[in-house]
Amino acid sequence: MSTVTNYKRSEIGPGKVGFSKTRSIIEAAFYGNNVVKVNTLKEAYELAKNSPGTIVTDMPVYRGEEFGLEPDAKVLLFNDGSITGRYAPARRITGEPGVDCDKLDKLVMDAVYDTRWETMYHAEVYIGLDPEFMVKAHLLIPEGEENLMYSWMLNFQYMSDQYVKMYKNSKVYEKEADIYIFSDPQWAGTDQTDISDPNCLCYFNTETNCAAILGMKYFGEHKKGTLTLAWAIANRNGYASCHGGQKEYTLEDGSKYVAAVFGLSGSGKSTLTHAKHGGKYPSIKVLHDDAFVINSETCSSIALEPTYFDKTADYPCDCEDNKYLLTAQNCSATLDEDGKVVLVTEDVRNGNGRAIKSKLWSPNRVDKLDAPVNAIFWIMKDPTIPPVVKLKGSSLAAVMGATLATKRSSAERLKEGVDPNALVVEPYANPFRTYPLVNDYEKFKKLVEEKNVDCYIINTGDFMGKKVQPKDTLGLLEAIVEKKADFKQWGPFSDIEVFEWDGFVPDLTEKNYVAQLKARMQDRLNYVTSLNTLKEGYNKLPEDAAEAIRKVVEQANSL
Repeated sequence: MSTVTNYKRSEIGPGKVGFSKTRSIIEAAFYGNNVVKVNTLKEAYELAKNSPGTIVTDMPVYRGEEFGLEPDAKVLLFNDGSITGRYAPARRITGEPGVDCDKLDKLVMDAVYDTRWETMYHAEVYIGLDPEFMVKAHLLIPEGEENLMYSWMLNFQYMSDQYVKMYKNSKVYEKEADIYIFSDPQWAGTDQTDISDPNCLCYFNTETNCAAILGMKYFGEHKKGTLTLAWAIANRNGYASCHGGQKEYTLEDGSKYVAAVFGLSGSGKSTLTHAKHGGKYPSIKVLHDDAFVINSETCSSIALEPTYFDKTADYPCDCEDNKYLLTAQNCSATLDEDGKVVLVTEDVRNGNGRAIKSKLWSPNRVDKLDAPVNAIFWIMKDPTIPPVVKLKGSSLAAVMGATLATKRSSAERLKEGVDPNALVVEPYANPFRTYPLVNDYEKFKKLVEEKNVDCYIINTGDFMGKKVQPKDTLGLLEAIVEKKADFKQWGPFSDIEVFEWDGFVPDLTEKNYVAQLKARMQDRLNYVTSLNTLKEGYNKLPEDAAEAIRKVVEQANSL
């Protein structure tokens, strides 16, 4: 087995694999006499379909029997209320400075105790879709939250005969225990701790692979909370954990080109990952558009999820792609011309309407890419960056990923007073890290320095007031893949090259542009240096990271 589920009695106790105070509080709840095991997707579907508030549409699940459903299964819609996005301030991680684990552990004890009066459902899935990397995850969630459980089982890999057999023969990670997640979306809240919102909490003990998700109804909290722990396991075992998309091009000469794109929700990473490029290539294989890992030795890559959790904003009701929907969240419904219940998408009800799409949506989908990754693309929405630049040097490549600048996503619920339009830094486009930032920095630096992976920045937002269109970005990507892009040194920047794209050529003699460019580069340097003291230096980066970006700032000041 890949992760540890069962123990010899001599292996049980303090300091042993998978044992901590938090883990002991959470895992014990799974064995209560109020717990009902849900073994199949068919069971989960029936529970979700009959759960109060579920809208059973008349939209059939396309070829649902191929992944564990009855042939007559329908797309289920469930709406969460006014909260339709993630809430990062509620995250608390064991080991981070300022996190009072004693208080939080007692809070979770009480939350578990309070659910003794409820029927609890226990579901299991696999994360990672290749024998090289598979981990088992468990979810415990109260009756009434069947739609969350069903979507969770769909989002990850349910225990089909094929994957049960694969897991039994998968690589063993003897120092990693199964993931256990306790969830109570109706949690009453607390006044016992200093968490930002007393009504919600995501509490992670990363080292022992467990979490409590309390007072949080949005499915994205459960998806990303689970991935948070899987990414941490990958990080500890020699993988670069990736929140992005990856695809493999087969060119006319038979050569392969593997591109990995990193960006937050709404950055364009899914568009780039799934682009078919007008059929101009003999073959394109898609690994995933949200979650995968790269082996830092072989540079092969493994997808963590079979399905896609996508926005519905760009998919009108009559869009052909909607035939691949499995579940939907935070959308409306209405009757069509035949009196059938159908979804109202395009964010009419609220922002960030979501749906889980089946693996069939991408017919060229694979679960592993053996060909080594050729290039990393940091997707930024920074108006001072041209549509594409190439980074030279492993330190600069890694630190620019660590200072990835973008605009906030509608998938994120913000604290009152936070400007949703302000540029923010989100290292490696991954706000779900539960280990020190230097771990990611060193892994991406190694890919560039030792494995000869190229590194680029792609700006999919505005460049000095002019929108970079998807056709521009796709054209740039095609030129790079086909080795037709003519990169040359960008002004005084010795480690940055630019591919001048018609209509977006930066003018380094224009004072306003140069002033903004300097400011944004200085922002990045300020961010890196602030990490030395922020959270008592928990995310401090090596000195070469600051030096690489300081060099860019100094060269910018020469303009």
